[in-house]
Formats: sequence, structure tokens, C-alpha cells
Amino acid sequence: MRIHDIMSCPAVTCPIDAALDAAARLMWEFDCGLVLGVGDDGRLAGVVTDRDICLAAYMHRKPLHLIPVARTMAKPVISVRGDDDVRAAEHLMRDNHIRRLPVIDDEGRPVGVVSVDDLVTWATRDDSRRLDHDLAVTLAAVLAPRPKEAPPPHPLVHK
Repeated sequence: MRIHDIMSCPAVTCPIDAALDAAARLMWEFDCGLVLGVGDDGRLAGVVTDRDICLAAYMHRKPLHLIPVARTMAKPVISVRGDDDVRAAEHLMRDNHIRRLPVIDDEGRPVGVVSVDDLVTWATRDDSRRLDHDLAVTLAAVLAPRPKEAPPPHPLVHK
């Protein structure tokens, strides 16, 4: 099975020079948790998640319209191509503990997203197919809590 058979389309994109409130609005309008940041050439430059937006608002202590997407987006981006095998997406998600992967074309332009949800939907599309072991391992790895790191200092606590 190929990624283009299961991915979600279209890719929800935002210019990297836009502010985070634009990315948040796109997430609301398209009911998604990932926006792909694109450069002037339309190529994938980074990704912003709903969690990234929340943490940026907290850490920068500024309104979203004053924080650029480029300052918050994750880069470099782990991505796949539409003609890659679904197992490639599983391995990348598992190894990198990520829930969504941008799907890009040969020029690096976003065409869609493959998510854990897409993998589960694919695995359960046919009543005769059970959730296979590899996918179960991928889900367990992606959904496991990350190791605890020292929390950042709380901005309201003064020493």
C-alpha cells in the first residue's frame, strides 16, 4: 500500500512569514492539528502543531499575532512522498515519536499529510484485517509519553 492511498488531502499550508494566529485559524477551519509552513517557492520549510502554538504563547508571553510561524515551526522536517510504502511512514513515526508526517512531491511541495489516524483507518478498513503487530508497535511508540525533562522556569515565579 502506498501513502497516496491513505493520506489526508489537501495539505494545510501557511507562509512562514505569517503569524501564529493565521496558523491557529487554519487549524480551526480545517479541523487539524498540523499546519505546514511553506517558503515563497511553495516548498515545505517547517511544521507547526497545535501544541507548538500553545507553548509559543506561553513561552513568549505575546499574542499569537505577534509571533511569526518561522520562529515556532519545527525544522528540519521529516517527510515522506506519496509513492512511498505505508511501512516507511510507520517506521518514521515510530523512530521519531511523531503523529503526523507531511507528504511532499518531487519538488518538496506539500501535497498532504499522513497521520496515525490515517494508519489506523487503513488498518481497520477491512473487517477481515486485524491491527497488525508492526502498526501496534508504531502506535505504542508514538503515543507513549516522552521522557521527562526539566520543566522550564515558570515565568510568574520570582526568586
